[in-house]
Amino acid sequence: MNEPDPEASPRVTVVVPAYNEGKDIRPVLDRLFEAVTVGCEVLVVVDMPDDTTVPVVENYHVKEPRIRCVVNTYGRGPANAIRFGIDSAIAPVVVVTMADGCDDPRQIDDLTRLVERGVAVAAASRYMPGGQQVGGPILKGFLSRTAGRSLRILANIGTRDATNSFKAYRTEFVRSVGIDSRDGFEIGLELTAKAKRLRLPVAEIPTIWLDRQAGMSNFKLAAWIPVYLRWYRFAFGPKLTAEQIRAHGQQIRKESR
Repeated sequence: MNEPDPEASPRVTVVVPAYNEGKDIRPVLDRLFEAVTVGCEVLVVVDMPDDTTVPVVENYHVKEPRIRCVVNTYGRGPANAIRFGIDSAIAPVVVVTMADGCDDPRQIDDLTRLVERGVAVAAASRYMPGGQQVGGPILKGFLSRTAGRSLRILANIGTRDATNSFKAYRTEFVRSVGIDSRDGFEIGLELTAKAKRLRLPVAEIPTIWLDRQAGMSNFKLAAWIPVYLRWYRFAFGPKLTAEQIRAHGQQIRKESR
């Protein structure tokens, strides 16, 4: 695997969890590097050294040294890959985006600048004016939209799209509260809910999300609902400290064993 450049000081680390994307990840990376103008490092995180994504990214590294492929050692699955990627980040801002090309990398610069201006979480929102979701399962979209709008109205959470994984975070904030998700893509909601309980600012900008055009999605709706509901409920409640949030997370993990 490629090693980081000790001389580099990127403004943002872009974490891309990937699972057997193979050559399909190449056009996604092309669009990413074409769009991002702020200093960046890109971490493509895989679960196994023999993942089909690895040789493609390593070949890409020859022409684009800002990219590295890293093997997640926290356990299989997207949540663990994202956790590992954030823990491996060297920039003060981290953006999570998917390897399937659904997200628009043109928002990464603006998301980064929002965090640099002081927000803890900057969300790319499909459900605010100017945003759009194109394709994808109807039920999944309905539930996601309903959760986002209700959280914004009832919990004043700061975004209409709390469930979207495409977000930027202040790296220090993430490390202070920890990540307790171990299942799927619920980290976006978890960290937004934690920012709300800390009373830290959350902001959003519009994005257009396109359902993946190649391969198959690894998103499983049946497994999605219970874990998302847990963090949906957590968004409501009094202000907590980072220590209290970490203690809550430890209790969740203990109960899940």
